[in-house]
Amino acid sequence: MLAPIQVKLELKMAFRFQTYLQRMHQFDSNMCVAVNHTSQYKLIRNSFRLVSRLGDGVFWYGLMTAILCVKGIDGLQAVLHMATVGLIGTLLYKWLKGKTLRPRPYEVRQEITLAGLPLDKFSFPSGHTLHAVIFTMVALHYFPQLAFILLPFTALVALSRVVLGLHYPSDVVAGAIIGALLATLSFLIMQ
Repeated sequence: MLAPIQVKLELKMAFRFQTYLQRMHQFDSNMCVAVNHTSQYKLIRNSFRLVSRLGDGVFWYGLMTAILCVKGIDGLQAVLHMATVGLIGTLLYKWLKGKTLRPRPYEVRQEITLAGLPLDKFSFPSGHTLHAVIFTMVALHYFPQLAFILLPFTALVALSRVVLGLHYPSDVVAGAIIGALLATLSFLIMQ
């Protein structure tokens, strides 16, 4: 049986943890509003719409096609690796979205302007960011010389999701972490 002092300590720790989570959620939400407000400028809004649209898959499919065109059969392993891990990423993020059911920021906060079209209903995690990280890590494993293009593009894709009001910063961070873990796991499996 727990002593009364131990119970009080556990309740106090639980309260502190709950308070910490509330503060983190508030910070995440406020950051989302601040970043999203940049979408009021037409140039920023349209630029990030374009980046987001390219991040839908257009850029990555184009990259895989370019790898095959330039490298031929020597690029096939890289493309198959990207496609396989990308498919696994799609299955995982769709499953996670179905389990977490986190509403998108524009549905929760009135001051967030929806500046892009969502591909699905829920927010957590960012599938765009997850895939951008996966494809970048796998492509750079085979072709490190592409870093000067892929790294900035991946960062812009991640940022676009918050600018457009489609994701909280935490959704983007989670997508990046999951994408990095999946890519790293794929490298370990290949060895």
